[in-house]
Amino acid sequence: MKNTLLFLLISFLTSSTMFSQESSDSATTQPGNEVKINMTNLIVFKWLDVGYEYILNEESSIGIGTLISFNSDKDNNDDLDEYRTFSLTPYYRHFFSKKYAQGFFVEGFAMLHSGKDDYYDYNTSTYYDEKYTDLAIGISAGAKFVTARGFIAEIYLGLGRDMLEQSDIEIAGRGGIALGFRF
Repeated sequence: MKNTLLFLLISFLTSSTMFSQESSDSATTQPGNEVKINMTNLIVFKWLDVGYEYILNEESSIGIGTLISFNSDKDNNDDLDEYRTFSLTPYYRHFFSKKYAQGFFVEGFAMLHSGKDDYYDYNTSTYYDEKYTDLAIGISAGAKFVTARGFIAEIYLGLGRDMLEQSDIEIAGRGGIALGFRF
């Protein structure tokens, strides 16, 4: 009788320990890091826009994006958004999907950005460049798709309002199509 009770007790403890270990392992096996590059900004604006995102849980993440302009042609005014030369954008995303940190999302962001404002002085017939640094607060919406092996494609669009009013530009845009990898 003692041996049977001892055997049952050991079996119960062993199986509950193994079960709890299995459930905690499955929760930690989900990848929690992403690296991405915004291909739209690279192709259209000649900007290198790379980002890192850390997944907090199945429905939220935090991240940061860095944008650097490669457009050195100061006389080309055909670009839609040629004024920005650098930005640093931390963000928080909330996902609305049953899948782990993917699907439709809404994000809040703060964008610290700098660049040049061009203006023309009619009195002297001269173009001037003024450098500025501003902080925009805004929201974005989009969707993220992740394959079983971790390839990411996401599309998003958002607007932010410049809070410091350092330039004539009042609104900062954020968006594009980004490709990356979850690991």
